Amino acid sequence: MIKSVLIANRGEIACRIIRTARALGVRTVAVYSDADAKALHVRSADDAIHVGPSSARASYLDGERIIAAAKASGAEAIHPGYGFLSENAEFARAVQAAGLVWVGPDPASIGAMGLKDQAKRLMADAGVPVTPGYSGERQDLDFLAERADDIGYPVLIKAVAGGGGKGMRRVDSAADFADALASCTREAVAAFGNAHVLIEKYIEHPRHLEVQVFGDRHGNVVHLFERDCSPQRRHQKVIEEAPAPGMDAATRAALCAAAVRAAKAVDYVNAGTVEFIADASEGLRADRIWFMEMNTRLQVEHPVTEAITGVDLVEWQLRVASGEPLPRTQDELAIHGWAMEARLYAEDPAKGFLPSVGRLDHLVLPESARVDTGVEEGDEVSPYYDPMIAKLVVHAPTRVQAAAELADACGSVKCAPVRSNAWFLARLLSDSAFRAGDVSTGFIADRFDAFAEPPQPSGGLLQVMADAMISNSLHVGGHRTQQHAMLEDLRGFRVNAKPSRSVRLRVDGATREVELSLTPSQLRDRGWERPSIFLDDFGDGVAFEDGAAFRLAADRHDPPSGGAAASDGAVLSPMPGRIVAVAVAEGQQVTKGQRLVTVEAMKMEHALTAPFDGIVAELPAREGAQVEEGMRLVRIAAEDGVGEAQ
Repeated sequence: MIKSVLIANRGEIACRIIRTARALGVRTVAVYSDADAKALHVRSADDAIHVGPSSARASYLDGERIIAAAKASGAEAIHPGYGFLSENAEFARAVQAAGLVWVGPDPASIGAMGLKDQAKRLMADAGVPVTPGYSGERQDLDFLAERADDIGYPVLIKAVAGGGGKGMRRVDSAADFADALASCTREAVAAFGNAHVLIEKYIEHPRHLEVQVFGDRHGNVVHLFERDCSPQRRHQKVIEEAPAPGMDAATRAALCAAAVRAAKAVDYVNAGTVEFIADASEGLRADRIWFMEMNTRLQVEHPVTEAITGVDLVEWQLRVASGEPLPRTQDELAIHGWAMEARLYAEDPAKGFLPSVGRLDHLVLPESARVDTGVEEGDEVSPYYDPMIAKLVVHAPTRVQAAAELADACGSVKCAPVRSNAWFLARLLSDSAFRAGDVSTGFIADRFDAFAEPPQPSGGLLQVMADAMISNSLHVGGHRTQQHAMLEDLRGFRVNAKPSRSVRLRVDGATREVELSLTPSQLRDRGWERPSIFLDDFGDGVAFEDGAAFRLAADRHDPPSGGAAASDGAVLSPMPGRIVAVAVAEGQQVTKGQRLVTVEAMKMEHALTAPFDGIVAELPAREGAQVEEGMRLVRIAAEDGVGEAQ
């Protein structure tokens, strides 16, 4: 067994690797950028080395710095985790050339599967079924548009070097193809440095299935069964589970056998995932499942496979990298129960999943689930990296039980002032169609309006808010506060008396009149406890319910504050980022909803559109410029000179 490993990654996967390495007695070395100097993975490792500024490209993606850090630390091996350099064949070769152990597949295997077009041809030769489409070298717009016409819309444009949903666009008509291709290639170049794309037939009722495979240097290759990762948004996985709902034994056998053939075709060593797309319009059938790609690394969703098999995949990685054979044979692997994982992100589903950054002043994660995280209360969510807070994983005897337990776990999350998607996850997991296993990659999009409707506090929580506000205001000493003025007519309120007054509160900026109908003791009897309310000394605070956080304040009769409304005509940057495209010119006429500027932030593109019909009156936005949250990028004026929402 290797004695020490440098983890060329950050966040929850770095902490996950540290946990297993420590159990095996392996010394761990973390790397960190300026933004991560105080991060949890740095605090958790035995040693840590600074590798550059906050930008991932200048730190975590700088292979030379990573290798130099490993040699300086005395580490024997480098574990890349996932993302960053994990599927970079040249980096893997450089690691081995430096005399270090690479905890991953051979560079030749990474290279063979690294480009989607090449991988599809290789898989077809190995007898693995592939999705109909075009994956050739010719890349000019007219030719690709013709191929899309031949395949038949809808089609999917995919960056050949892509992953994580980046550089991928669904196109429903020929009229949209050119714009989609431009956006896809721009994102692909930014993320992967490669503009080449392939085109595939878009499957109308698709399920995303994948098989965990593992190989060693003794000629052994096994599968650890399938996962279903169908519920997605923007082609990024949201809920993952194992095994796949509706999978029969014969289809499972065919699917897993195809995955093993794929791994053997490239002499695969260590952990990998073979991904498939299934047309589930008539249920899961072996003849309606096709190869998509192979991820030559550990996957984010690997814990669900660990849960149903009882295997520690990181331990297997370290043992195989040390030259040991696989710890189990295929016959010794079996499925036990059902596991589900939810990806808890710092983002606001009610605002199109805009990432949320800042300090985690409040962060309480469930004790009822396995929690893989890279942050703790008080840490920062940085604008430089993926905004994942944690992965929540449950394991239960049945799928119905697993879904219920994971919904409860998501609903118990308390996160503020950074926004999270916990309430969205809880709703999704409680949906009757999801509980029935009726899932597809379009599941979230089809129900988005219902899932993403902004949460509202229940009547019970509003009562607790009012009670907490009264108690807090009556105990603020030394001076008369604005809350005192607002609540002075409640000075006669007695703890065990039934009140008959109302209280004005501001909840998420909106005024609510709360009629006090329950005493504090009655609230407690009904299960409404104060721990879900956090107030400062002047009455402002936050309340939590079902995974949602509600900003709370006494109503001071102040005018609402915030960014410019649509009637102002100002289009503001929703978060820190970089302008990657300016689609209009000053003086140009625009229509409501027309794309104006594209901002790249947290590795995703965000299109900013016109709030109403009008003329571009001001255009301070410049392509390539860095912008801060709230910065004015465009101002639209109505043709009469006054901005007016339509």
